Amino acid sequence: MSNPKLDLLAAEAEAALARERLSGTVSQLQAKLDPKALAEEAKDAGLSAARAGAEGARRNPGLVAGAAAATGLLLASGPIARFFHRRKVRKPLPAEPASPSPSTPPSTQGTE
Repeated sequence: MSNPKLDLLAAEAEAALARERLSGTVSQLQAKLDPKALAEEAKDAGLSAARAGAEGARRNPGLVAGAAAATGLLLASGPIARFFHRRKVRKPLPAEPASPSPSTPPSTQGTE
């Protein structure tokens, strides 16, 4: 059989090691989730993406010009369509002389 005092000491030592590991993990998480650290990481990631995009644009200027033109046409498609499908302004027709309405009988003055 094992000695209960030794088992207790081993369990206490194991618990102390677990507490130290947990404390280290919590410290690492606090450092990683620090708002200043997160802001710095986001800034670095944004700058890196911007640099990569600028480098890609320098290597492929035709592609960038085509994408810009396509985006411009897409954004301006409504005004362009309205320009080409604009209805022509029709001139009003000249007024016709009023004809007698069928409800009034024709005059008989000049027939006798």
